[in-house]
Amino acid sequence: MSDHTTILNGTQIEAERLGDWRPLHGVLMARFRTDSFVAGLELVNRLGEAAEAANHHPDVELTYPTVTIRLRSHDVGGITSRDIDLARVISALAAEAGAPADTDSVAVLELALDTDDVDAIRPFWSAILGIDPGDGHDDLVDSLGQIPTLWFQQTDPGGDQVPQRWHPDLRIPPEQIQPRIDAAVAAGGTLVTDEHAPAFWVLADPQGNKVCLTTWQGRTHA
Repeated sequence: MSDHTTILNGTQIEAERLGDWRPLHGVLMARFRTDSFVAGLELVNRLGEAAEAANHHPDVELTYPTVTIRLRSHDVGGITSRDIDLARVISALAAEAGAPADTDSVAVLELALDTDDVDAIRPFWSAILGIDPGDGHDDLVDSLGQIPTLWFQQTDPGGDQVPQRWHPDLRIPPEQIQPRIDAAVAAGGTLVTDEHAPAFWVLADPQGNKVCLTTWQGRTHA
């Protein structure tokens, strides 16, 4: 791949057949399992060298016993061919180190707040979370990735939706959707609707608290 400025959508990323990686909310993410903390540190050092050579730097989280990597072209605000290229290099390094990918465990949590007036409450949450509103998008995104994205879901004034109700949106790989739904229903939950699938499914716990399981599919961007 050669175009390093074009943001790729989920279908384009999937076509690259990156077995270890999943696009989640505009980030290409992988998690590798290591035998020890030392092995994880060695893998981080090796991928650090590769990142320097490529002049493209991922976010890396080293814990026992995993190494989690997030790739994103920050200058254009999404996943590009630079991320695809570096992902292949990192996968090769992980394979050489005997660190298998754990694709079932990768996920990104987003918080959603129902409101019939985004402009009225967005400045407050920007101040509380310490997140610069940036370019005026409705959601608040922490550039350091330490705080979940806060997305304001527009509701109709006087509608049947209760305003200012929180619910989590969990972005997971598409192949994990049905197992998660099955597990949630077996645990006493309810599938409220799948009318928006494959973009998202709405589920509720036994007390009616809702959550959305989301994927990149059915969306413009990954």
